[in-house]
Amino acid sequence: MVYPMPLINDLLDDLDKILSYCSLDMASGFWVVPMTDRARSISAFITPFGLFEWNRMPFGLKNAPQIYQRLLDNALYGFVKVTQDQDQSDRKDVFETGEPDLERNESVLRRRSYIDDILVTERSWGALSEKVEKLLDACDEWNLSISVAKSFWGQQKVDYLEQRVSAEGLETHPTDLAALQELPLPTNLRSMQSFLRSLNYYSRFIEDFAIYASVLYELREADFYEIARRTKSTGDDEIVIGEEGGMWAEARTAFATLKNKIVNAPILQHFDVDRQPVVVVYASKWAISAALMQEHDGVYKPVTFTSRTLKPNEINYGMVDKEVHLLYSTRDKIDQSIDAPLYIGVATSLIKNGRWAALLSSWTLEIVKCTKGEDEILGVIAASITPRKEVDSILISIAPRKQPRQVISMPPLTVEPDERLLVVSFDGSARVKPSGGAYSGIVWSLPEWIVISAATKYKLDLTLNEAEYHGLLLCLDLLSDMDRGRLIICGDSNLVIRQMKGEIECKALLRQQALERLRSWPNHEFLHMKRDWNQSAVWRVRHYVAKVER
Repeated sequence: MVYPMPLINDLLDDLDKILSYCSLDMASGFWVVPMTDRARSISAFITPFGLFEWNRMPFGLKNAPQIYQRLLDNALYGFVKVTQDQDQSDRKDVFETGEPDLERNESVLRRRSYIDDILVTERSWGALSEKVEKLLDACDEWNLSISVAKSFWGQQKVDYLEQRVSAEGLETHPTDLAALQELPLPTNLRSMQSFLRSLNYYSRFIEDFAIYASVLYELREADFYEIARRTKSTGDDEIVIGEEGGMWAEARTAFATLKNKIVNAPILQHFDVDRQPVVVVYASKWAISAALMQEHDGVYKPVTFTSRTLKPNEINYGMVDKEVHLLYSTRDKIDQSIDAPLYIGVATSLIKNGRWAALLSSWTLEIVKCTKGEDEILGVIAASITPRKEVDSILISIAPRKQPRQVISMPPLTVEPDERLLVVSFDGSARVKPSGGAYSGIVWSLPEWIVISAATKYKLDLTLNEAEYHGLLLCLDLLSDMDRGRLIICGDSNLVIRQMKGEIECKALLRQQALERLRSWPNHEFLHMKRDWNQSAVWRVRHYVAKVER
């Protein structure tokens, strides 16, 4: 089943003018939905006492949240009329086959529901009472029960979706904050992933969240295994960390920082369309972050935070491109209907590139260069925003193992006027259907560019990389009876060439065979060329493959 689930950030918008809240929790949850005959049979489970089937929809089914969300939405909207001649013996879904019954059921609008959590809001007590009365009537019509003990009625501050909601703003409200404060550094990958998933839900509250979390995301199962092995052998976790190097020190620093940030998370203000939005962008060597803020009582307070680490190719961007790239990605985090000019504080002179300007043309931007710190940009800045100079010093200690994409310089190969040498070119191609591949090799003599030998072969069950390696081995077969002089090996497979040169680690058997054969050619060099320059070998492969397929 496909049914759109509401976005949590959308459910928490436009709450700045609300005075009274009701946070309702549905009783029994998914158990109120009866199972169809087919659903009972396919969700059956085996126990020591026999085969059991679910009579009611259980928790844990893939489509259970969407089914319950649709049930609740349609019940509260009034789309519940069922035709008289409808056969209900097979428990058909009335919302799928029914039609609106607007005369009998009045829609309960302007309420925010996410699965079994409902938030009812109004600007006055009378309007709130009237709306809650309609909602209770709709629930009574469809036998939906509300848990009174877990609900909050007519309050100025309520808990909703693990957050505390009020007219003042949004606060983090984890289920067990004390346990989070005492949580030690996870000792296995699954526990670390669980911790990161929990914090990712509150990422909008945590300044520079992605920057700190990137260190923890880079940990792998092998890293936890190694630290556990060393801990077991030494019995001293601190000694192990010292021996392991900076990785675990960085992980501990990032872990402790994230825990501290979620415990001391600021109150996020509701976005007010009548106030001027301000975006403070920050770009470092390997990370970008932004804070959306608005002025309240002379102080700029945060509305939301967003951040992420840069990809290897983005690390090479200039500082201007990084800041604009961040601003463009921030569009998804900010309401597109903003009419007021967007005030932006940056550290460089922005918008020099026409391409970026076109992408940001949907906004009215007022860009100010930061010359003496953020305090001059914003006037009076909230204390919850960390000064960027402090962030720079902190990031140095937790920088992830990311490096910009390196450019390998290769000196051009030259041939002396009276020098004689051999040049081989190889190529390989593989097909999925039929499974197999062809490979070819050509031996040239320089400086005359005379073809001494050439061959093409076909083999079943080959991958593309294996076909390329077979082409290289075929060239070495053609060279077996020739003088061991200078040899240049050319191919259009960048992967194979770099693996043979040792730039990319590879333990494939075919590579080991090629290295063993090349020991008899001490004076050899590898050269990667464009496919257009390797057409002789490529044509032989294509021609042979076409011949086999015919």
